[in-house]
Amino acid sequence: MTNPSTPLLGRAVRHEWLLDGDFLSVNHGSFGATPRVVLAAQQEWQRRMEAQPGRFFRAVLPDALRAAAERLAAFLGADGKDVAFVENATVGCNAVLRSLALAADDEVVVLQHGYGAVRNAVRYVTERAGARMTEAAMPFPRPDADAIVSAIANALTPRTRLAVIDHITSGSALVLPLDRIIAACRARGVPVLVDGAHGPGQVTLELKALDADWYVGNCHKWLCAAKGCGFLWASPVRQAGLHPVTISHGFANGFLAEFDWTGTRDCSAWLSVGAALDFHARLGGAALRARNVALAAEGAALLAGRLGTETGSGNSADNAMGLVRLPLTGDHSPARALAIRERLMDAGTDAPVNAVNGAIWLRISAAAYNTLADYERLAALIAEKTIA
Repeated sequence: MTNPSTPLLGRAVRHEWLLDGDFLSVNHGSFGATPRVVLAAQQEWQRRMEAQPGRFFRAVLPDALRAAAERLAAFLGADGKDVAFVENATVGCNAVLRSLALAADDEVVVLQHGYGAVRNAVRYVTERAGARMTEAAMPFPRPDADAIVSAIANALTPRTRLAVIDHITSGSALVLPLDRIIAACRARGVPVLVDGAHGPGQVTLELKALDADWYVGNCHKWLCAAKGCGFLWASPVRQAGLHPVTISHGFANGFLAEFDWTGTRDCSAWLSVGAALDFHARLGGAALRARNVALAAEGAALLAGRLGTETGSGNSADNAMGLVRLPLTGDHSPARALAIRERLMDAGTDAPVNAVNGAIWLRISAAAYNTLADYERLAALIAEKTIA
């Protein structure tokens, strides 16, 4: 019998979103989906802003922004004074990377499976400084924690000035042993920037205890906040000299003075993050996260069984995404992966397809509105549209 205190999920909550009922939504991990209640909260902040913009920006926004940051920080296991809002994790990574003082021949380590946009940002700052971007190879598929930590530790050298570590890799859907990786970098005197784009709302975070130097995250994915709601957490000892991508009136006046105001912009996505946190809690909070992890594992196993292949992301206790190898021979190029994804889009679903380590893999996500039937439907579409 269902516990009456347990929120109903799956089809029972789909009406909470504006999702197209004819489209198969199994890719929450890319862009999330903002529920109606959060959109309503965002629109109310926009209404208040437009009722009298001068009053809003000068008398309302500063305190409201800090209150929202305090609320988010409590969820992240952090202090509000150490959290600044940014549009997304890539913007936060750029702020850290472009604040670095790199010298010729310095090195910045990225992961082989690191997010492409952030790798490009590392490439940009290293090339401008005459420094080097180096790469830590990733054991795959289904790597164990020891192998991951060893691979990253082996990529560090006396010239390494920063390690950029994905908390959860995007294309390969691996939840990395972040605490052990940070400890290994600390032992070599290397600071760590964590790209936690998929972290908030998918895994439980305690940022102060984690002890990274910087952690950036998105709230529009697993927390279901409005698009454009991300954050940058900076350790107090790393805030001096840290600047937003846009330099503005707050320059040299401190971390929050610089990040909280870079010019006129719509901050409603940030101000409505409390509504997203309330929604996440109403759907179960930690119990919702555990349910999504179990559903992702079940969905990936179903797909692998139907396709006669294998899963790729292991059995992490924190992973609401699953990875399944497509049964393809011959060409395993990114171009072929993209063509398959486009065929799936034409068929009515958007499941990321990526070329990883010599094979083509499909990634699924499990969100509150998904059920196992979604992955059964996806298996049928894959068999029909991608396997020749």
